[in-house]
Amino acid sequence: MKEKRRGMLIIISGPSGTGKGTLCERLIQQDGHIAFSVSATTREPREGEVDGVHYHFMTEAAFDELLAKDAFLEYATVHDHRYGTLRGPVEEALKAGEDILLDVDSQGAMGVMGKMEHTVSIFILPPSFQALRQRLHTRNTDDDREIEKRLRNARAEIKQCPHYDYALVNDDLDVAFSRLTCIIMAERQRTLRYLPEIAEELPKPNR
Repeated sequence: MKEKRRGMLIIISGPSGTGKGTLCERLIQQDGHIAFSVSATTREPREGEVDGVHYHFMTEAAFDELLAKDAFLEYATVHDHRYGTLRGPVEEALKAGEDILLDVDSQGAMGVMGKMEHTVSIFILPPSFQALRQRLHTRNTDDDREIEKRLRNARAEIKQCPHYDYALVNDDLDVAFSRLTCIIMAERQRTLRYLPEIAEELPKPNR
């Protein structure tokens, strides 16, 4: 049997505090066929960061040049530095049969879905806004004003959920991860990505 497989582009979004990052990290750790997309950025490398591994580090001028060539699937400015997902490496990986994971906000996700066909988009939801508030408080990384800001942003982001292929409520991390892996397994078997060629006869056993 011959197998033809094309990789899939997995887009995962969700408000801060939903456990999205934890789910993505666990997926990468437990599934050797999925890799994070390496983003480009205009910020300076931090100690220990390697160009091409953690980020593609580049100048503002180089970033502008790539923008002019429509080389990004999505990009954003965060804390005065720009970050973007390069189209070329993603497309090359997909053609080679590799699965690529993008952990992006809803605005970035909409941009990617507008430029790429057959993406697998998953939106991570909290069980309630009360639970989300509790999780944000438990992290002890933000003051009350920042938490209220994140909750307002969450309400706006959640309105984009109907644009995704799947909605996944993270009420229990293990259950949510199990459902996430089920989605990935099912999507891998879709004929647009996987089309085995069946032989006429079974191969003869070696004697």
